[in-house]
Amino acid sequence: MRLFAGTSEQFIQDSIRNEIATKLKNAFFEYYRYNPSPAEINSWRNSLKEISNIFVEADLTDHGVILEYQLPLTSKRLDCLISGTDKNDKDNAVIIELKQWSKCREASGDNEVLTWVGGDEREVLHPSVQVAQYTMYLQDTHTAFYADDDPVFLSSCTFLHNYSYDPKDVIFSGKFSEIIEDFPLFTADNTGGLKSFLLDKLENGNGLQVLKKIESGIYKPSKRLMDHVGNLIKGKPEYTLLDEQLVVFDKVLSCVKSGFFDDQKNVIIVKGGPGTGKSVIAINLMSNLLLDGYNAHYATGSKAFTETLRKIVGLRGSAQFKYFNSYINEEENSIDVLIADEAHRIRKTSNNRFTPHERKSKLPQIEELINVAKVLVLFIDDDQVVRPDEIGSVEYIKAYAKKNNCQVFEYELEAQFRCNGSDGFVNWVNNTLGIKKTANIIWTQKEEFDFRIMSSPEELEALINDKVKEGFTGRLTAGFCWPWSQPDRNGELLEDVVIEDFKRPWNAKPDSKKLAKGIPKAPLWAYDPRGINQIGCVYTIQGFEFDYVGVIFGNDLVYNFNNQRWEGHPEHSEDSTVKKSKDRFTDLVKNTYRVLLSRGMKGCYVYFMDKDTENFFKSRMEI
Repeated sequence: MRLFAGTSEQFIQDSIRNEIATKLKNAFFEYYRYNPSPAEINSWRNSLKEISNIFVEADLTDHGVILEYQLPLTSKRLDCLISGTDKNDKDNAVIIELKQWSKCREASGDNEVLTWVGGDEREVLHPSVQVAQYTMYLQDTHTAFYADDDPVFLSSCTFLHNYSYDPKDVIFSGKFSEIIEDFPLFTADNTGGLKSFLLDKLENGNGLQVLKKIESGIYKPSKRLMDHVGNLIKGKPEYTLLDEQLVVFDKVLSCVKSGFFDDQKNVIIVKGGPGTGKSVIAINLMSNLLLDGYNAHYATGSKAFTETLRKIVGLRGSAQFKYFNSYINEEENSIDVLIADEAHRIRKTSNNRFTPHERKSKLPQIEELINVAKVLVLFIDDDQVVRPDEIGSVEYIKAYAKKNNCQVFEYELEAQFRCNGSDGFVNWVNNTLGIKKTANIIWTQKEEFDFRIMSSPEELEALINDKVKEGFTGRLTAGFCWPWSQPDRNGELLEDVVIEDFKRPWNAKPDSKKLAKGIPKAPLWAYDPRGINQIGCVYTIQGFEFDYVGVIFGNDLVYNFNNQRWEGHPEHSEDSTVKKSKDRFTDLVKNTYRVLLSRGMKGCYVYFMDKDTENFFKSRMEI
């Protein structure tokens, strides 16, 4: 996706006529179905005029230009990319990150500066670091930039058109000298340097042909987090952290390195919806911290997620992967850094019916996590709470952190890395389910994410199976509307999910003692390819992602057109714990379907048991 693609000549003319910001605004509305903020429109108007002037002065008039170009499988957009050929007629493209900044202050992270953005002074990536991440990301994911035969050579720079050069300024400090050398930063009084940099890459023009090559390129299949955890733990990260992801990563490392051994505990809360990269940051942190010699633990409240991680890293590495209830009566500060993923699944207490009386804790589970770690990092999404005993909300955690005199840092991830980089799909699901109001009221088929409503469960299953046969990852899931049986005496799963002639088994129960050959244990259902033969519920899929997900939307949640509202129906639920939640039932089931619908990176297909619910979804789609 991009908001503008054309010749540099056309871009220059639109800028001269003051039409470029309006064109981008209209394109933005056409794609996202809501208007960009006035601040973003003003930044387009100001920054694009400045870079247009540079193009005129450098006589870059036979080139291709892309504005507001969305990075593959994310919702991050590049400001400007210009294409052409160099003096040897080699295809080139240059990313230009445009900033309206006028001053900065030093930040604690290795890659950040403090500057005034969004109405407040914030920690943000140094512009050269930011554009370096974009460059690496495109080179890893876009065929035009890594093709074996004649790839487009990609370079990057930043242009701070309101900034004056000062060698003593933080933005030019020694810790950024290496990155600036590779990804130059040009200020308002160094436009000559910017022109020389662009001409060195693009002096022979013919940029439209290069632009077509870029636009016709395809993206590599998305790398699944779980497939690469082993390499990540060995210090070979397979994922590039972008923007606020890298800011959070650096903040944790700076907390570890500075003031680490004093009495001040640090609690870092990272909020983010489905697919914003929470687990990607967590795994990268785990890898780096362990390699640097810190005793880092990775804990979750999900048996499926934790056991899958342990399976991948092997027996030796599995000791560092724990559950939230693993820290009963542990010695204070015995862990350097505790990374708590899916922290919304924190419970009131770590005690359960199997906890020996002598080991029972008198502390809330969150206090145990705070006590055991010098630095506690929590990745959380309040809207993924699907059980009444999951109480790990942001406010709850902050209250206990302050009670324990912790220094609290709070961050929010906004970029969408699941659902094909479409913030719009997750926002539309939130809006349609009545979880939160968003600007995405209508789903348009113009989105790259493949969302379809299927006419039968058989059709739904067949489509998921076809995708898996093509080499993609996929699973079939359902609301918890059918009994979940133990396997028979031969270890075969019973066909619990029954919809007329359609009969399929759930995945194996976590406490199943005997399973027939070829049936994966419950915690490995999402990871084992043989899991394709069973249907998963929210408890086995939460925390995982696939290329394509199929969802059977049951009768435990229906839309009542007469009352114009969602209604929960506990009588159609087989989730005994959620059924006991009484007035919270509807909200918890809404969150359940939000989780199921947001597990796909490329597509989501749904079969609705209730036709009024199906029609309500269809009424909010542009066919």
